[in-house]
Amino acid sequence: MTSTGKWYFGWNIVGAAALLTLLSVGMRLGIGPFFLPIAEDLGFSRSLLASIVAVGMLCYGLAMPLAGHLVARRGTRFVLLLGTFIVVLATIWTVTARHPVTFLLAFGVLLSIGLALTSPVALTPVISHWFTRRRGMALFFLSTGSMAGMAIMTPVLSIAIESVGWRVTLLGFAGVFTAFAVPVAVLVMRDEAPEHTDLAPHEIAAERTKPTVSAESLSLREVMHTRPFWQIFLGLFACGFSMNLLGTHGMPMLMDHGFDALSSSLGIGLIGFVAIFGTLALGRLADRLPRRKILAVIYCIRGLGFFVLVVVGTHLELYLAASIGGLVWAGSIALSSAILADVYGVRLVGVLYGLAYLGHQIGGMTSSWLGGWGYETFGTHWIAFGSAGTLLLLAAGLSLRLPARGFTLMAPPLAVQPTGIA
Repeated sequence: MTSTGKWYFGWNIVGAAALLTLLSVGMRLGIGPFFLPIAEDLGFSRSLLASIVAVGMLCYGLAMPLAGHLVARRGTRFVLLLGTFIVVLATIWTVTARHPVTFLLAFGVLLSIGLALTSPVALTPVISHWFTRRRGMALFFLSTGSMAGMAIMTPVLSIAIESVGWRVTLLGFAGVFTAFAVPVAVLVMRDEAPEHTDLAPHEIAAERTKPTVSAESLSLREVMHTRPFWQIFLGLFACGFSMNLLGTHGMPMLMDHGFDALSSSLGIGLIGFVAIFGTLALGRLADRLPRRKILAVIYCIRGLGFFVLVVVGTHLELYLAASIGGLVWAGSIALSSAILADVYGVRLVGVLYGLAYLGHQIGGMTSSWLGGWGYETFGTHWIAFGSAGTLLLLAAGLSLRLPARGFTLMAPPLAVQPTGIA
């Protein structure tokens, strides 16, 4: 609602974007159910398929700055329609592929690019433009779609693959995705936001009195020489390492530890299901408490959770660990994008988020490969999952060193002067 009591159209954009994210990120993080069926059907080793998935993660990340650039140049609608077309094309090619190189190009490269163009990176700029006062909450609601994707897509894909096979399941996903993405792009997405977005009258007056010299005026090259950007980048590296490791190797790891396929998928899906409610709670705090401290708590608890997940031995332990971890599983991406907008303004937020998210996917590429190679080489999942826990704890420390909300960058670019809440 706006200050006048009318429904704010920006929330329609958030809702549609969250549902679209459910599908796109749900597929990107839902590779786990496909992993063993594809490997067995095509005769790929775990390390070979893990390498293909790793390349896909890298392509997904490399396409993020492209998505942000295209949104700035051509608009959100164009990017979503282009991404949907690529997803359909890649899906048809994937289900007909038999050779590792062909499968790599279809599933690893092309599908990753299509999903990147319909990912939160393509949707964050339009939401950041439509929201100022409740930007943190709006971006957290966008993250809810990601977590719902994990909660819903993982078990749904597992059941579908068991019933009709991985090829029909993938084609079915492409059909549902297209049926939803096209109307959303055409009917809902509007890049032009109201002049004062969701600000109340007294907040509009306060905005007019703020100094005009800030990080908002920095060029992209200057931003790349500032410390906060690289702190966000490295934090997202740890985030991507952990999220994609769980999405790709979480189910195989649990099955190797004695859990059946359905229990494993429910355990992974439970993380996403609980994260939906955790996201709603954290979203309300994101506009009230220092975002850097919330981000540090998220990384810290998630890091400890990765150590716990490897040692669970019963269904109760698995579901308990998944529930606790799910409370803080979401939010790191939403907070990172909100902090980027707070620090550097909305003018470059799409490109900056895309570049920072590249760190997320480099981490995802690394963990996707390490999960397969580490298990085949050493016979244990501790190599990959222990690394994830350690990196997340380091990311928590980096997050605490981020500047406070409302800081002003001073020359030279790497010097910062905090002026906001601590």
